[in-house]
Amino acid sequence: MKLVFMGTPQFAVPSLEKLIHSGYDIAAVVTQPDRKSGRGHKLLPPPVKVLAEQNGIPVIQFEKIKSSEGVAALKALTPDVIVTAAFGQILSKEILDIPPFGCLNVHASLLPQYRGAAPIQWAIMKGETHTGVTIMYMNEGLDTGDIISADAVAISEHMTGGELYDLLAKLGAELLIKTIKNIQRGETKRIAQDETQSSYFPPLSKALAEIDWTKPAQDIHNLVRALNPIMGGIAHMKGDTIKIWRTTVETGSAQPGWLVYADTKNGLVVGTGDGLLRIEELQTPGGKRMFTNDYLRGKKLPGSRFE
Repeated sequence: MKLVFMGTPQFAVPSLEKLIHSGYDIAAVVTQPDRKSGRGHKLLPPPVKVLAEQNGIPVIQFEKIKSSEGVAALKALTPDVIVTAAFGQILSKEILDIPPFGCLNVHASLLPQYRGAAPIQWAIMKGETHTGVTIMYMNEGLDTGDIISADAVAISEHMTGGELYDLLAKLGAELLIKTIKNIQRGETKRIAQDETQSSYFPPLSKALAEIDWTKPAQDIHNLVRALNPIMGGIAHMKGDTIKIWRTTVETGSAQPGWLVYADTKNGLVVGTGDGLLRIEELQTPGGKRMFTNDYLRGKKLPGSRFE
């Protein structure tokens, strides 16, 4: 079975690794163009491209794979199946119709819930205790194709978005290989998604990270851990922007945003709309991530409340 693999970030790497180690004929890897990153704006290749080149697999990069040139390049490869994992582009019907065994997608949620570009972070933000991965046949909709297989995992109370990302990337890779083998044996079924149970969430934005201290402590805790290590929760105090990286929820009450404690003996505890939030790790302007007590040993926060 000849494959074309489409993926871009680290999430897609375990899936490509599994395909390589399982001996599949990978005709090419399609990924997003190299992007500038960091203070020096150095052009960096996507993680999937790095892995492909290390294994001698041809790499194709198009700003829009559904362009006439992109479609022609895919048709020339004559793949039996196209596999996508966090590719970042929508495939046209012309592309979907190329492989006789269809286009498969590794999606990081239990579809039809949490369709969209950031299912991992949204599941944590919404306080879910379980999520998973789904292998689906792609269609022209956004994560709306028939389900082939799925596997679930638990989300623990303090699990971060980064930790869940890594867990689901590995789980998705394992499920992908099992699913492809079942397709080859003709042992799979197509399960239509139940639209009455569907949910869609938008891509992440910087505005989303802004902490609203009038919300319950549990909601803020979920926001902070979901956005770790992408951007953290954002708080403001007398003009300073402080990133909050780790928190725990405590019982008690205080005015939203007011500091209940801010010393090395008691730590940093803040009032919310319901309950208290203990800040375990933070980052001040120009500084590095650090445990709150380490920060409080040398400095004091500039005010008595977060805005």
